[in-house]
Amino acid sequence: LQGMIEVAPPRAEALLGIKGVLELIEPEETTEQVSARGEAMLSDLERALLELVAVRTAEGGRLEQIVLDQLAVIERLTQRIAALPARSIEAVRARLKEQVGRLLESNVNFDEARLYQEAAMLAARADVEEELQRISSHVAAARELLAGDAPAGRRLDFLAQELNREANTLCSKAS
Repeated sequence: LQGMIEVAPPRAEALLGIKGVLELIEPEETTEQVSARGEAMLSDLERALLELVAVRTAEGGRLEQIVLDQLAVIERLTQRIAALPARSIEAVRARLKEQVGRLLESNVNFDEARLYQEAAMLAARADVEEELQRISSHVAAARELLAGDAPAGRRLDFLAQELNREANTLCSKAS
């Protein structure tokens, strides 16, 4: 520490307790020392950035698998809905005929032709085929995004909103 600490003259020993009387004088750094420190800092920064990329890549891989699993569930449910026997034209026709028949048996004065027209319009509005196709399309688009190298977060967020919208519409139409 000799040469690095500046001390007040001996007669002023009482002043040694006052802040600032003893000061640490840092020696000037050489250009080589500054350069070495800069290189060490850049090396540490590069290592930290590489670790960050590795951690984010691993996290992205885990999230990708979660999203793929969820897409598989959506796809299975969509296929089950598409295969439901109650969706067949014959089943819809039989249900409508039965419901119209019950209305006509109630002895209320209905125009039978008009009643069948209304039933046909209701059946057309209750058809979920379009929603099932859109859901399948969104699932395929999400898989394509995940298979690519480009950032996919915003696009996946949009597809999630679209899937939710189609699922809500499908549920509101389903009987």
